[in-house]
Amino acid sequence: MAPSPAYPVVDLLVIGGGINGAGIARDAAGRGLSVLLCEQGDPAGATSSASSKLIHGGLRYLEHADFRLVRESLREREILLRIAPHLSRPLRFILPHAPQLRPAWLIRLGLALYDRLEGSPSLPASETVDLSRPPWSAWLKPEYRKGFIYSDVQTDDARLVVLNLRDAVEHGATVCDRTRVRAARREGALWCVTLEDSESGKPHEVRARALVNAAGPWVGALRERLAHDPRPVGLRLIKGSHIVVPRIEPGEHAFTLQQPDGRVVFLLPFEREFTLIGTTEIDHPDPEQKPQPSTAEIDYLCAAANRTLRVPLKAADVVWSFAGLRALFDDGKHDPAAITRDYHLELDGRHSEAPLLSIFGGKLTTYRALAETVMNRLAPWLPTPAPAWTARAPLPGGDRPFGEVVAELRTRHPHLDPVWLEQLARRHGSRATRLLAGVEQPGDLGEDFGGGLFECEVRHFIAHEWAREADDILWRRSKAGLHMTAAQRLAFARWLVDKRSPDG
Repeated sequence: MAPSPAYPVVDLLVIGGGINGAGIARDAAGRGLSVLLCEQGDPAGATSSASSKLIHGGLRYLEHADFRLVRESLREREILLRIAPHLSRPLRFILPHAPQLRPAWLIRLGLALYDRLEGSPSLPASETVDLSRPPWSAWLKPEYRKGFIYSDVQTDDARLVVLNLRDAVEHGATVCDRTRVRAARREGALWCVTLEDSESGKPHEVRARALVNAAGPWVGALRERLAHDPRPVGLRLIKGSHIVVPRIEPGEHAFTLQQPDGRVVFLLPFEREFTLIGTTEIDHPDPEQKPQPSTAEIDYLCAAANRTLRVPLKAADVVWSFAGLRALFDDGKHDPAAITRDYHLELDGRHSEAPLLSIFGGKLTTYRALAETVMNRLAPWLPTPAPAWTARAPLPGGDRPFGEVVAELRTRHPHLDPVWLEQLARRHGSRATRLLAGVEQPGDLGEDFGGGLFECEVRHFIAHEWAREADDILWRRSKAGLHMTAAQRLAFARWLVDKRSPDG
């Protein structure tokens, strides 16, 4: 979607359709500002669909005394539980105690602090657990007899991005996917920006009072092109890889596994039938080189799990793997695991000229708070906006408790698979009722592509969620690709091409 050549002056132009850009666009549009967001590819197509998919405080950041970040993250965890119940799945995390790595008293102290930093958490507090008893004894090596259990939240990172963008549009924002910034220059109090549609190659010029550089891995390169001072700001691009294997443990618990190198690795229940394992942290300086999990990283993650699991994993067990780049603010620490996950904002521009605000770092969990901070920093250059609002307003589909939505869907649609209805509610929340309007029998869902993906939802993704390519739908708007055969994925890709063709 490209803007008209005569697009009017907007208050805010956001570059980057990951979680930070999406959150900023939503916040600004809801305050009554005119907003245009451009994304060079598919929204959430890079870092923001390749995370560990957690809304969490970051227990390990306490070791680095990053108390402000942990406190803010835990506060944001509570807000996401409230405004997006369909995307916020509480989990209990088992942390087996390895005495040679961290003493028990230190872990207990850290967990006690974790429980209290947020103030009034809605999730259960931490406690000690006996791992020598069922069900843990069936899955863990016998030397792990003692452990700890604490709470955090699992999410769908790509859907969190898309629903923030959807809400931004419903508040008046324009989202231009597959659109690059070809050039930008200041003209006094305005930015003049040339955008290019990646499919047609057609340029369009827009003007904006303020420019936000939320380009993720490309933030440094874009800042160097546009800022008064082109000297590089400290940026570390860290690759994080994940693997997915058949379900290791049938319960609904996650595991936090300490490693000899000081890191932790998560084992997370994923898509009913699988376990997600991650992550690695490796320098990856070139954002143009698409990150891929290496053989060494896959071996590292298998070995990390095998230190604790009774039945070992092999690389051959991996059914899917993915990697993303974190664009972290370089605080000078040599160890990638020790670099702060806090965000750093750099503002370029004198008061009389249009500002450029570049975003370095940040976590999925703190995107909403980051957006509020951005709005505060840009306030002197923007029309007086309405006050902050996103902590109270539900994201699309988040206006009702998740269990209530599932129960209603199952009552309204008794002839549809109840497990599938729950998955639909996870993706769309209360808006799943709109998607199923007029559906009574399975045949009303349209073509069945396999893996729980039906034509009626695919058409919704295309019409309302900027999906164009097969991967947009199979791996980001849904995770249906994980439940499909290779033949089914290929057949779906061909169907999508046929529907997009002029004769489709």
